[in-house]
Amino acid sequence: MKKIVGTVLSVLLLTAVAYAQQPDQKINKKNLVVKEWNTDVKTNRKVLDHVVTYNPDGKKVEEIEYGMSGQKWRKRFEYGENGKCSKELVYNERNQLVHYKTFVYNEYGRKKVQYTYDPKGRLLSTKHFEYTRSDAK
Repeated sequence: MKKIVGTVLSVLLLTAVAYAQQPDQKINKKNLVVKEWNTDVKTNRKVLDHVVTYNPDGKKVEEIEYGMSGQKWRKRFEYGENGKCSKELVYNERNQLVHYKTFVYNEYGRKKVQYTYDPKGRLLSTKHFEYTRSDAK
């Protein structure tokens, strides 16, 4: 009898451990707004730190970082027909466009090239992405 009880308890414990170690299920991001708050331990005052907004398709459309004096920066994201981010616009604390990026994707849907432009559309830099496996010989 003791063996049966011990076996049942072991199975229940292993099941609980296995369940706890399963990865979190994906969050439905459709129309989601995620706000991050910092709390001062001395005053218990909450200060908004970060806000991320998703559209009805679950794609990130805006990200804002805040500091004690207000907005630090803001990013807006636009998507192309392929469903991938085609443009990222970066604004300063006064909501003035600082620069923007456009993206080209490879046949596997991964970023191939990133172009960064100033607010007047002049090319500032180009970044190429290379994908290799660490186990490649």
